[in-house]
Amino acid sequence: MPQMAPINWLILFIMFSITFLIFNMMNYYSFIPFMPKSNLINKMKLINSLNWKW
Repeated sequence: MPQMAPINWLILFIMFSITFLIFNMMNYYSFIPFMPKSNLINKMKLINSLNWKW
């Protein structure tokens, strides 16, 4: 649409950029990594490392 005014293109770009940033921030901060077993495994390794098998 070359008949559109340049200010409209600027407003569209700003709106798209803000929407894109908000969408990415919501996805980034809503992600919760699932790692409950890591602490249990580390504790088990610590306990097992004390048992020497000669």
